[in-house]
Amino acid sequence: MKVRKFAAIDIGSNAIRLLTHNVIEEKGKKTQFRKSALIRVAVRLGEDSFTLGQISEKNVDRMVKSMKAFKLLMEVAGVEEYRACATSAMREAKNGQEIINKIKKEANISIDLIDGKEEAKIIASTDLKDVIKEDQSYLYIDVGGGSTEFTIFTKGKIKISKSFKLGTVRLLNDMVGEDLWNDLQSWIKTNTEGLSKLSIIGSGGNINKLHKMSGRKEGQALSCIWLNAQYHFLDSLCYDDRISELGLNPDRADVIIPATRIFLSAAKWSGAKKIYVPKIGLSDGIIKTLYNSKKKR
Repeated sequence: MKVRKFAAIDIGSNAIRLLTHNVIEEKGKKTQFRKSALIRVAVRLGEDSFTLGQISEKNVDRMVKSMKAFKLLMEVAGVEEYRACATSAMREAKNGQEIINKIKKEANISIDLIDGKEEAKIIASTDLKDVIKEDQSYLYIDVGGGSTEFTIFTKGKIKISKSFKLGTVRLLNDMVGEDLWNDLQSWIKTNTEGLSKLSIIGSGGNINKLHKMSGRKEGQALSCIWLNAQYHFLDSLCYDDRISELGLNPDRADVIIPATRIFLSAAKWSGAKKIYVPKIGLSDGIIKTLYNSKKKR
């Protein structure tokens, strides 16, 4: 048996994450991917990028320090390979490439800027196949701070995938117009028409938190009825009460509202009644694709 360590850095619009996995190789057995550690730093890059057009000096400094820390943590953990990916906030920042160059120079971490299409492709490479049944259809939704990726699965395969600039940080800053909501509604209705037994698969920190708050066991789906009731309950509380009474982190207590709205809207337009939450996302997909690319060499 051989245990190898791989890592993923996800530079999102709401937070930066370092995920490390133990990859267990054993002759004659399926390779196992086990989460070793997850470090999350709440650097809300999207608030800068989407409203100011660039990342502020304060957040550039926080990013550089985070990357230096991640580099040291990976060295201590014995990570043999990593990949760092930045999404919409860094793509849209005028100084995005400048920051990438600075991080490479000061923290010795290389960062790939990926678009929504590649992001959806990476996410689809995760253990979704373990959740998806061939006799059912699914609308997979990965809600981020800057964008949300939607993928439809039928007969166990991807039918269509699209990224929309409909993220929680954009919604908080009133940067999403009715036209975009209408485009999403049209896309979902058109592409889910005639699909029976359709359920939603959700990923991202907000839906993971909602699933935990529901008290349901791992693998047990959320009902859209429960989610709707929870949405109204959360919306009835002020920001401070969501932190003090519900124990939500300050950077989660605001974005959880627009995230829930996205899931509920998608459920309404697709006719889905259930949401499965397998706790997978971009970071998991990065590690899977990284490992598979190394194996092919």
